[in-house]
Amino acid sequence: MNILLLEDEYSLRMSIKEYLSDCGFFVDDFRNGEDAIDAIYSKTYDILLLDIKVPKKSGMAVLRELREAKIKTPVIFISSITDMEQLEKSYEAGCCDYVRKPFELKELYLRIMQAYKSNILKTTEDFLSLPYGYRFDTKKLILKKDEGEIVLTKKEALIIAILVENLGSVVTIDDFQNYVWGEDIDPTNIRVQINNLRKKLDGNLVVNVRGFGYKIDKN
Repeated sequence: MNILLLEDEYSLRMSIKEYLSDCGFFVDDFRNGEDAIDAIYSKTYDILLLDIKVPKKSGMAVLRELREAKIKTPVIFISSITDMEQLEKSYEAGCCDYVRKPFELKELYLRIMQAYKSNILKTTEDFLSLPYGYRFDTKKLILKKDEGEIVLTKKEALIIAILVENLGSVVTIDDFQNYVWGEDIDPTNIRVQINNLRKKLDGNLVVNVRGFGYKIDKN
């Protein structure tokens, strides 16, 4: 999962980035709104974490510009502002959640996963049923079959996550590169890792659509 973090307080920004990176996310961090919005226009993110009071362009201004541009990436505000009117404006502008400082990093993680589940996977269910008796834990990104857990690496869990996000549709190699690796990687290495994952699974859960990419069919 690719996350953009906009936070001008250095120590907090580094703490959040380190924690989320340890959770398996790819985090790009910025201290001012102008640099953040430039990054959003040039790269695809799954979640945006925006402080409101930051230099050059506020988090609120960033959100409003994105929504005017029809960019619907889920936004979670992280702010010390407690004014109820400001909170109301945040939701009216289009954020999906609001975390007040100070907060526990675990709380932020849980809110990110809830936003991912509700806004990206488009479900309120903790588990999604997949073909061949598989189930995917949308909160913990765990794949199960017959109540047993399939042991996956972090990369393999993210491969399944993006396929689940696009159930019934083909996910291209470029999509996997952006979502799972977040950086340039030889397409052959991506195919090798996906094929290794397929060998772990029964049936034809992950379908190879030759010349296009891979998909998981709807149940």
